[in-house]
Amino acid sequence: MRMRRKRNLDERLGAVGDYIIERTILDRNMKTSVEQKDYIDYRKVFGNFNPVELEIGCGKGQFICELARRNPGVNYIAIEMLSNVIVEACEKAKKMELSNVKFMIIRAECLESYIPDRTISKIYLNFSTPLPQKGYEKQRLTHRKFLKVYSRLLVDGGEIHQKTDSKSLFEFSIAEFSQSGYILKNISLDYLNSDCKNNIMTEHELKFAEMDMPIYRLEAYLPDISREVL
Repeated sequence: MRMRRKRNLDERLGAVGDYIIERTILDRNMKTSVEQKDYIDYRKVFGNFNPVELEIGCGKGQFICELARRNPGVNYIAIEMLSNVIVEACEKAKKMELSNVKFMIIRAECLESYIPDRTISKIYLNFSTPLPQKGYEKQRLTHRKFLKVYSRLLVDGGEIHQKTDSKSLFEFSIAEFSQSGYILKNISLDYLNSDCKNNIMTEHELKFAEMDMPIYRLEAYLPDISREVL
């Protein structure tokens, strides 16, 4: 079902324009648009050279805004496909007076057009759409085609942190990470009932916690030698 456009969306987006990195590559053909580059100038956007972390699929921004609040010495970029959704994340960041988080309205397929290689310290994949239907594997954010992109964006020693309520997506992700040369650590099959200190919940996670549903979590990184394989 298509999400209904929010009332006064354009005005609301305009009011939080300082938090949005504008998309400059407007080619609608995904195959040709990804070949174009307009890299983000972190110094210009954030005014410093602090480490940069990335959330893919930030939803309404509860996770990334709280993460940014707790870590003022780190810069954050969060992406989301829908302006209808990301406007609430931007409004949250503005209300919290955060200066170290920015948002982009783009698909994950467009990341390489804007994010320079070897500049991201961590990538967060929180409750990505599982897409369980047969034939949708390549659209899952932990499919090997995306893992190859992430490998180019991450600094040496950079990590991917994934949380999901979908057991099937988690099993799929473990297989894809492993086959793509990533090393897995801190794997949890029931994260909320483990020693999850300093956990920041997303909007979805709060709902799942109330229903006592298990949350699956892992961390992944690439040994330097694996970069040549991907």
